[in-house]
Amino acid sequence: MLSHRQTPLRIIHFTGNFMRIWSIYSMYHYLSQSESSVVLYIFSCLVPSSIVFLVLQKPWRGRPLSNTQIVPSLINGAITALYFILWVKGVKACGPLRAILAEYSGAVLGVLSAVLYGRRGHIWKKVGGLVAMLASLYFLSQGWAMASYSPFYILWLHRLLFLPWGGREYFPGLPSGENLDSDAQKEKVLGMREMAVPMLAGILSAFRRVIARRISIKNQLKRRLHAITIASATCFMFPVAMWDVILGTAPDSNKDLPFSTWPYISTILFGVILISYVENIAEERLHMVFSSPKHLMVAGGCIIVLEILYKMDFSLAGFIICCALLGFGIYEATSLERPRQDHQTLEPSENLFEEDQIQMSSLPT
Repeated sequence: MLSHRQTPLRIIHFTGNFMRIWSIYSMYHYLSQSESSVVLYIFSCLVPSSIVFLVLQKPWRGRPLSNTQIVPSLINGAITALYFILWVKGVKACGPLRAILAEYSGAVLGVLSAVLYGRRGHIWKKVGGLVAMLASLYFLSQGWAMASYSPFYILWLHRLLFLPWGGREYFPGLPSGENLDSDAQKEKVLGMREMAVPMLAGILSAFRRVIARRISIKNQLKRRLHAITIASATCFMFPVAMWDVILGTAPDSNKDLPFSTWPYISTILFGVILISYVENIAEERLHMVFSSPKHLMVAGGCIIVLEILYKMDFSLAGFIICCALLGFGIYEATSLERPRQDHQTLEPSENLFEEDQIQMSSLPT
């Protein structure tokens, strides 16, 4: 009965995430084919988004907000601004697939909480999850999810090329045997240094979610404070965007308007506005937080569809292996330590991040 009632909400959650990831692919193709500034791009998306949030939520109306709620929301705006800058830079440098999966690195906060506040018996379990996450991200940086230099794809080509009957007779589009390794090496293989940008963005994203949960438990109040946070992020990003204009890194105006309109509109509507309401529904009604294996499964399904639609350099086998490792690492790193006594008797000095999750109806992560 409960699952039947949640079916429409799950459809909304999947659709919202699909539209958000679609906007990421559109943004990536636009930024990779133009000389647009990353800071100016995300700033031009945050300005209308903050206006929409302020008009819809009207944080100045209703019950007055206290300083203990407004001040952390303003500080959270600075964190959000830095997150958006690093996130878009990571998408442009690493591609949408790697950047989206690297955003789940925010689960390392679960490992940090275990080290600082957790029981000694559970630390190694969370550290093992961290190792699995880092291994998954390393494999992604080495191109396991891309067909050009996925080890499974390369081994398959070698077997076809050196069969006795000659694989080229049936697959004429295959590269030559002597150029197979060199072609794979010519592709851009990222290191952990490049992957550190979207990984840091993921950690900042998880940290701003923790702050938002701690200053607000009620759903309506959370939306009002989120509007203040986005407006604050826009204000913090304004001097950085103006500095980009002064340095002359403004986007090229010779691009056609129809080409550039859709990435901006999709990022505003789906990447900033819609996804905030969808994730709020997932947390409150489905008990599904962002850094969870269930959320990763939804994002993974959307990525597979869009990689095929955009005809990207995609290896399904390598992608599934990386996602499985990442999901296992997230599960181990963010699993709650269930105390024997009722969770309402926990001390305020208990685990910072686990306390937030317990307040949210004992979320799975």
